[in-house]
Amino acid sequence: MPEHTRALGIIPARGGSKSVPRKNLHPLLGRPLIVWSIESARRAKSLDRLIVSTDDPEIAEVARAHGAEVPFLRPPELAADDTPDLPVFQHALRMLGDAAGYVPDAIVHLRPTQPLRTAQEIDEAVGLWERTRADCVKSVRPAGEHPFKMYRLREGRLVPYLDTAERRRRGPDVPRQSLEPLYLSAGVVDVVRREIVEAGSTEGAAVVPYFAAPERYVNLDSARDFEIAEALMRALGRGVEP
Repeated sequence: MPEHTRALGIIPARGGSKSVPRKNLHPLLGRPLIVWSIESARRAKSLDRLIVSTDDPEIAEVARAHGAEVPFLRPPELAADDTPDLPVFQHALRMLGDAAGYVPDAIVHLRPTQPLRTAQEIDEAVGLWERTRADCVKSVRPAGEHPFKMYRLREGRLVPYLDTAERRRRGPDVPRQSLEPLYLSAGVVDVVRREIVEAGSTEGAAVVPYFAAPERYVNLDSARDFEIAEALMRALGRGVEP
């Protein structure tokens, strides 16, 4: 293990958004949304560098004003509604490598839509990656519903989503405690080894869970979601400093 891990924090923040216009600059307790992620990342001790990958000059200006690097603007073809994370990461690696020969050990994915993320969570996830050297450390949260109890619609009728012998034998009315625990990606902080991204994946094969605090998870897809997030942040004492 190297004495110093080059952990590159990347906050991807494109200018467009269908659900909430200009979402990444939308006010949250008086600050643009993206600022909360920048501030917590800057307090983290484990990040070697912190950059914002954006196609938007205004987002770039706000990011720089709050201490993040914006060493390039992302091309429009990498800022569409359906652009996945992988090409955004690969573009950042190319730009940083070509400009200054910077080659990180790992990419730390910090989505701006998780404003309650803490510096401690970032440091814990990076520390877990350093100890395990997994392909990826992925933040997860318990799944709210289990597919064992789910249905799909087929020609106007409900059929079990899981068509397995066990499901047919037991039916849907089983205690939740008897079902295998399942998890969803929390999107709070993910750490992926650089070589995995270069090989064309954001996960790889060896994925280790980081169990994010479910009480700090938010989903910002509407103006109402922002109101809920503000109430939660106040309740958690995050109303003054991010």
